Amino acid sequence: MKYDENDILKATGHKSIPVICGPTASGKTSLSISLAEKYNGQICCCDSMQIYTHLSVGTAKPTIEEQKRVPHHLIDLVEPSEPFNVASYLDVAYAKIDELLKAGILPVFCGGTGQYVSALYKGISFDDAPIDRSIEDSLYEEYEKNGIDGIYERLVSLDPKGAENIHPNNTKRVIHTLALVESLHKTTKEIHEESLKNGARYPFTLFCIDWPRDVLYERINLRVDQMIQEGIVDEAKWLYDQNYPEDTTALQAIGYKEFFPYFEDRASLSDCVEKLKQHTRNYAKRQLTWFRHLDGINWLDGANIQMENIIF
Repeated sequence: MKYDENDILKATGHKSIPVICGPTASGKTSLSISLAEKYNGQICCCDSMQIYTHLSVGTAKPTIEEQKRVPHHLIDLVEPSEPFNVASYLDVAYAKIDELLKAGILPVFCGGTGQYVSALYKGISFDDAPIDRSIEDSLYEEYEKNGIDGIYERLVSLDPKGAENIHPNNTKRVIHTLALVESLHKTTKEIHEESLKNGARYPFTLFCIDWPRDVLYERINLRVDQMIQEGIVDEAKWLYDQNYPEDTTALQAIGYKEFFPYFEDRASLSDCVEKLKQHTRNYAKRQLTWFRHLDGINWLDGANIQMENIIF
């Protein structure tokens, strides 16, 4: 079911659903809570790592106090060992939006995962792109026997443009993409274009918090220092001790893998902390690049956000 402006207006008094996005440490949580408190809303997290249980400090989940102020949804959905992707996120997000709208509650989305934000905003549909799991399984068997080179070469021959955006060492993505291309007999560009044909299921308005680069980086450094005090090292050690397979998505989260060399006596704790700050700054830069490519985004000055200017 698709909702238009009148449907949202009737349910919440607003014409669209606000999405507060931006780089890490930009103040998204604080702003989304203020909006939710002001407009009878509840927060729906839009973060690819906050969906995991056990991982709270390193993913900057809302604190217990913040969750007491306003109910938060779409966090702690799966164990770190379980697979979860954009399609999984849309399924739970749409179900939660419908539930809140039926109750007359405004969903306020908050998060910095560009893929999740784009999927919601553009209405990407995965229904028409079923992957043949037998093809994917056979590719994994081939990889175990012969490595990734031959598989990557086949992807290049079938979808040269799509392969340009995938590093050959990204085994999981190479195999998944080739399986998708071979399942549908289409290029990734054709698959992506078809996924957008129905448009967004709900009207959304995007707001992105921006700061001068030097100020944002200082906020990031302070955030990391705070995480150290809150126990991120213990949290990273817990994840390290689970001995998950190397390609487990949760292991790739910034905030955890940076400490693995410390646990293995290959680096000092201070060096790992500095590496985490550097990686987080780099990630923030990539987040901003992603959001700048989204049409229709509303930019907010992080140092001077005026609530009356947030119109949706």
